[in-house]
Parts: sequence; structure tokens; C-alpha cells
Amino acid sequence: MFIQSSLIALALVMSATASPMAEGMGTRIAFEKRNGFTTSDGHFDHARAVKQVVRDRNKHRGNLINLEHNMGHHAFNEGAHIRPVANYSSHGKRQAEALTDEGGDQYWAGNIAIGTPGQTFFIDFDTGSADLWVPSTNCTSSYCSNKHKYNTASTSTEARKSGTFSIQYGDGSTVSGPVYTDTVNVAGVTVKNQYFSPVNTLSSMFGSEADDGILGLAFPAISNLRQSPFFNTAKSQGAVKNGVFAFKLAKSGSELYLGGTDTSLYTGSIEYHSVTGSGFWQLANAKLYLGTKTIESGVQTIIDSGTTIIYGPPSQVAAFYKSIPGSKVYDSENGFYSFPCSSVPSNVAFSWGGQKWTISAANFNFGRVSSTQCIGAIAGQDLGLGSNTWLLGDSFMKNVYTVFSFDQNSVGFAKLK
Repeated sequence: MFIQSSLIALALVMSATASPMAEGMGTRIAFEKRNGFTTSDGHFDHARAVKQVVRDRNKHRGNLINLEHNMGHHAFNEGAHIRPVANYSSHGKRQAEALTDEGGDQYWAGNIAIGTPGQTFFIDFDTGSADLWVPSTNCTSSYCSNKHKYNTASTSTEARKSGTFSIQYGDGSTVSGPVYTDTVNVAGVTVKNQYFSPVNTLSSMFGSEADDGILGLAFPAISNLRQSPFFNTAKSQGAVKNGVFAFKLAKSGSELYLGGTDTSLYTGSIEYHSVTGSGFWQLANAKLYLGTKTIESGVQTIIDSGTTIIYGPPSQVAAFYKSIPGSKVYDSENGFYSFPCSSVPSNVAFSWGGQKWTISAANFNFGRVSSTQCIGAIAGQDLGLGSNTWLLGDSFMKNVYTVFSFDQNSVGFAKLK
């Protein structure tokens, strides 16, 4: 039975210092990079980026609905609110040149197995959500046609549970299905009776993607299933010794490490900061820098591997781009700005009281929209998460080794090798 008190995260009093966290004691999962926003000829894929904005808005809309249901409205950040469903339609802006998708870095995915014997699925690992879902054999939509599908008749360890799972997306469709438990194996980390949904309906937003589903790595407080997410179950069942996992996201050699940190991927110590938000991997008192200039301070930040974009409150993002000569609004509805391609910022950084963690020029630049202007990875968008809350996607995470600790209720950063 789901117990609300089990969702309450106890904040630890921690400074921006290093402390030991199960180095080299876990299991590696290799990632594949996924579709991004830059085409093979260097242009910005605007339509794909807008689709991602809609998907992110509705994902976090669902997270807030779950948070309110599980914990109550008091768990919201200041200024947080549940926004209406965002709608997606084909966007008017297009480049004159023909665009070819090169398959960049929009998502990061790897294989898992569900059932006995195991049925294999290609899954996005998402620190911005808390549930596991995959398509089922009952999904007859064309969007499921190229997916791996879970078959209840082919596993001896499944059990149907009460309730349903549902997430609404902006194309008018949902991802929905029944609730089951089964054995789940992720790179040798095996848990029994894991709650998940083998969905019967699949949104068109997922139909064109190579991944089959999502495995959420956030806190139980934002679970639609109102149950323990996979990694929490792994820790409680002893499948991992330590409640720590870590990401390296890069053009090659990307990895999720379960049960500790992979010391071969980073140098120096890890700088840890306490989680402050209910349900999210949220850190307080961040500063945003452009070179030596402080653009914003005292902001909340949520670390979300499930998106490429970095989102900030529209007014704060406008102030950021005002400090970049030649920048201007490109898409006011979705919050994208352009800047001169001849001077891509290489000195944008976030800090939580320790060192500055800089976003490289390559990770900041989403591609050209003209012969002179390029699009920045930071977008101004109200996701409903709070009036002073930023969401840092993998355009930030690709610059650091990122560690998530349930054991110490913290997130840590280290320098990549």
C-alpha cells in the first residue's frame, strides 16, 4: 500500500563539499544518443524543438498533478501552478534549405528486461519523472507498430493490480494502460514485483521515437502510479547496496551507473548539494553566470535528464539574453532566442556555492536559423514549476558528471575526464 509519509524527503544539512558516495560499487548501463535539434547541415530543427517544449510542459503538468494528489499543494514551489494542457501543431517557421535529421542528443536510452523470461525494451532513463511504462500487446495503434510490446501471457511473474495509469499529451492523445507488477532487470540489477504500466494507448509524440517507453528516476512523490519507482525498489530489496546513481551524457561513451559512481569517468572530488524540492531532483540557491557577470541568483534548479532544453522563467531568460550582444527573440511562444553564430557563448555557467559548472559552446548552440543567427539552449518558458525555478536538461548535464543520491538526498557534480 502506498503510504504518503514514504514520499517525504528528509533534507540533509550539506554544504558544497565533497563526501564519499559509494565510488566504483555499481553497475554500468551504456546509453545511445537520440534525436536532437541540430540537423546534419547545422540548422536548428524548430519543429522538433517545439514538440519537445510541448512534451516537457505536459510532463511536468502531470508531475504537479501527481505531487498535489500524493503530497498536497503545500509541497509546491512558490508560484508553482498546474498549467493547461499544451497543444502541439505544425509550426509556421521553416528554413528554406532542406533539413536532414542527424540523430543528435535529445534523449538517452538503453535496454531493460521485464518479466520471466525477460522481454527486452529500449528505454529512456528520465530523472524528471517517476514511473515505468512500456507498450503492451494490447496497443493496436500505428504508433505502437514499431515498438517492443509487453505480453502478459509470456511471463510467469506478472500480476494485475487495481487502478490505471494515464498521462495526457498536447496532441489530444494519452499514454494510458492498466497497472501491473513484474520482475524488472536493468543491467543485472533485478527487482521483483515492480509496479509499471503496459500501456494500451500511445501518444503520437512517442510513435516516431526509437525508444519503447520511459523509466523514471525521480522521487515517489510525483509518481502517477503512487508506488515506489524502480531504483527505490532496487535499494529497498537490496539489489543495489547504495541508493546512488550517476550519469555521463556525451557524444560517445554515455553511461548510467546504478549503485554508486564510476570513477573512471570523472576527475577530482564530487561537489554535493542538498535536494530541497518535493518529488524533484531540485537544488536551491543557484546562480547563473555569463562570464564574470551574475545574471540571476538564488534560483531553484531541477536536474532533468528527460529533456535537452534548459528552461527558465521568461523574464529571467530575457535578462540573460539581453547580456549577449546581437541576441533577439526567435520564437516568443516557445521561448527560443537567437544570437550571432560568430560568437557562440562559451562562458555560461551555473553554480550552487561551489565552483562554476560551465556549458560548452557546442552544447549551448542548437544550430543556425540564418546565415548569421543561431539558437541558444536556454529557453524562456513557464512550466508551472515555480516563479523562480529553472529546469536544467542535458544541455547542462553533458558538461558534467552528475550524481543523484537518495541516501543523502543530494545531487553532485564532478569534472568529466
